[in-house]
Order: sequence, then C-alpha cells, then structure tokens
Amino acid sequence: MPLTASVIDDLKKVAGRDNVITAPNDLRIFERDGSIEGAVPDAIALPSNTEQVAAVIKIAARHNIPIVPRGAGTGLSGGAVTIRGGIALQMTRMRRILEIDPVGQTALVEPGVVNQELSLAAAPHHLFYAPDPSSQKACTIGGNAAENSGGPHCLYYGVTTNHVLGMEVVLADGSVHWVSGDAADRIGLDLCGVLVGSEGTLCAITKIKVRLLRIPPSIATLLAAFPSIDTASQAVSAVIGRGIVPAALEMMDKVTVGAVEAHYHAGYPTDAGAVLLVEVDGVADSTRELMAAIRDVLSENQGYAMREAQTPAERDLLWAGRKGAIGALGRIKPNYYLHDGVVPRSKLPQVLSAVGEIGVHYKLPVANVFHAGDGNLHPNILFDLRDREVLQQVEEAGEEMLHAVVELGGALSGEHGIGLEKSAYMPWIFSPDDLEVMSRVKSALDPTGLLNPGKIFPDPERKKLPLAGRTGFAVEAKWW
Repeated sequence: MPLTASVIDDLKKVAGRDNVITAPNDLRIFERDGSIEGAVPDAIALPSNTEQVAAVIKIAARHNIPIVPRGAGTGLSGGAVTIRGGIALQMTRMRRILEIDPVGQTALVEPGVVNQELSLAAAPHHLFYAPDPSSQKACTIGGNAAENSGGPHCLYYGVTTNHVLGMEVVLADGSVHWVSGDAADRIGLDLCGVLVGSEGTLCAITKIKVRLLRIPPSIATLLAAFPSIDTASQAVSAVIGRGIVPAALEMMDKVTVGAVEAHYHAGYPTDAGAVLLVEVDGVADSTRELMAAIRDVLSENQGYAMREAQTPAERDLLWAGRKGAIGALGRIKPNYYLHDGVVPRSKLPQVLSAVGEIGVHYKLPVANVFHAGDGNLHPNILFDLRDREVLQQVEEAGEEMLHAVVELGGALSGEHGIGLEKSAYMPWIFSPDDLEVMSRVKSALDPTGLLNPGKIFPDPERKKLPLAGRTGFAVEAKWW
C-alpha cells in the first residue's frame, strides 16, 4: 500500500525535502540489488547523519511501515530488495571517513564510505583495510558489515567481522546504541559479532570502527595454468596441505579466462582448463621462500605456464582481471545468477563436477570464478533476462547447485549472505530449533518485524518446496 501524504511529509521534515524520493520512475532505480529479483519500494529516504536515520526509523515504527537499510546495491542475495514495499533507507550519503588513527591502526567511518576509498585514505599512513570484495570500487563499508563480506584476501586476513571493532547502530524503535568489541578481555555477549552479518534485519548501521593493517613490505603474485578444474583443485588442496596459507588463492575456469582475457588482455592463458592466481605477502625473504615452495607444489600437480608479476602494474592488471571477471562475462550473456556456497577444499572436484552436470542438464552456460583457498564457490549461470522463459530454469539450476554444496558438507553462503535468495533453503542446514533460536534474537531486537522483513528466515508469504530429486540430488520435501 502506498505511503500516505502525511507520512511522506514527516519523512521530508526529518530527512530534508530533497532527500525523500517518491516519484514512480525514480523509485525503480532502487528496486533491486545485484541479485535477479526486484521489488519497488514505496519511498526512498537518503539520510545524512545518525539523527536522521533514527528519525526515519521512528516514523516507520510509528506507522508500521517496513524499512530496508541499503548500501550501494551491489549485494548478490536480494538483501536490499523491498519485497514488502515500505521505505528503502539509502545510506550512501553518509560517506565521511571520520578518523584514521595511525597509532592505534583503526578508522572510524560512516556506512556509505566505499571500501577501496578507505584503503586509499589509509595508504599515506602505510595502512590498508583488508576485506576486499570484488566490488570494492563500488560497495560500501556499511554494506560489507551488514553482509559480513569477504573477498580474495579473506583466506589469510579473514572476513569483515574479523576487522570490525565496534559500531553505532539504530534499532527498530529508533534508539541509537554503540556496540563495541574493542577490548580483547571484554565481558558479556559479543553484540557487535551478532550484528555484523545480520543483513539489515536487526539494525541500521550508522558508524563503524574498523581495524587497519600495515601494508606488507613485499607482495608476490603468481598466475599458473592447469589442464582442468580437477587438477587445479588438487593443487589448491596440496598447497594448504603443505601448511602454506597464501594471502589469496583464486581460481577461474576456461570460460571465465576467455572472457577476462578478451576484455583485459592481462596475459591469462586461454588454452588452460583453469588458472590459479596466488598471492603471498610479508617481508621479502619470506615471500620469496613461500612463492618458491608454492611453485614446487603447483608443478607437482600439473601446473604450467607459471608467471610471477614483476611490477606493481603487472600485479594490478592480473587482479583487475580477477576482480572484473564477473563483468567480463557479459561478453557471453548479458545477465548472470551467482551463488556462493562453501564446501571443504577436498570436495571441490566433486562439487564442480556437479555444477557442470547441472549446467549441461539445463542447457545453461556456467562460468566458475571463486575463492578456491577456502572452498567458497561462485558458479555464474549465464543467461539473457529478456528471455523470460529461461528464468525458471536458471533458478532451478541454482537451487540444485546449492543442494549439491549442502550434500557435500558445505554451507549456503560464504560472503554474500542469505537474504531473499536463499532463505527458503535454511532448513537444509538448520533444524527447527536452530531457526527458532535465531528468530528469538530477531524478535528481541525487532519485535514488530519491520526491519528488512522476509530475509534470512524461511518466509511463510513466499512458500517454496525445497529440491525433491531433480537430476539426482534428492532431499526430503517439506513445507514451512
């Protein structure tokens, strides 16, 4: 139901007349994120400070209106989609870096600060912010905290929650709180840990204190080719099995390599069945020794055409190809459906084989580009959204891929979140008691259920029967 004129007037009073959007054509800009589903909000509020955020949430609470915090819209699980209508709380105007403390190695930022901009601002102090999603040139620190985002270097450095020290948040009643994990010997519950990764369902984030790290004095980056995904997967397990944990260990299959090389001309070997991009950092002697050991392991596992970046520019080009890989796939099809299930590294060959079989079954091209070091898959199902009949096939194929992940002992998400896209599948890995405990936390912080409704938990208003025996992946079917 559209918002009343009085509610819109109230929003304009607290956020500013030019900071509330209600025109139908303008609202469509905010109907989706990076996932394949969309829903038009009833209004957009663009607050500039914490006080305005709190005031907007109080208005929503008073009138029983759903409210969905939103960052840059780069999320890939439908977390920012307003499936119940209501107000999209667009946080990107809150983009100040409030403080960089070079001694304490911390930064205090507003949620709309773009990920890469924080590292650029910290660089003069010889510091950087470690979490680096592939969308880091566009995604925001607030969105990263909401989704607990990862990135290629999370293998060694950890995901967002490992770098957030504290946050200022606004709860569903409009109250403002600081939750902090600064002290290693803190007592009580780790509320900051609960809120990071809660996908906007428990709070709106208005400030974030993050840990910064020293820029390593030496970085070595290696590209290696392999005859197949299987041999590359075996090489990944072999590297970790030797006790070596690189800063990054990324894989791309032949389809992805072809698209990336055509766009970036980074020197990726297009004859390879798969390539690995490996990076180590630290002091110079250490990186040389580690990279030499990694070369030996890769050679023992059919690695060939190994090329180490000789200059920062060459390293940047190799990484540009990896981080721009999903965009480069647009050369094949204009749209993609991307999942991020996680499996044990030893299960990579099996799950990638299943992903390939599912793509063949549905006659859909699939490109794999993913964080191989920690088993975080990113199968991209490529399609053309203008062909409306193909969308159901795409969704069914994605569902089967996720189920293959779960059957092999994996998890539904490594860094993209559950959101709207995977909420129906939560009973695959959580018992009713598990889900009940989680819902109690939600109810304690958001009693009326107005903060980002319909996300993470199975949604009675969007009932969907789980996978039941398609292409050999069977699971007990149940309604919830």
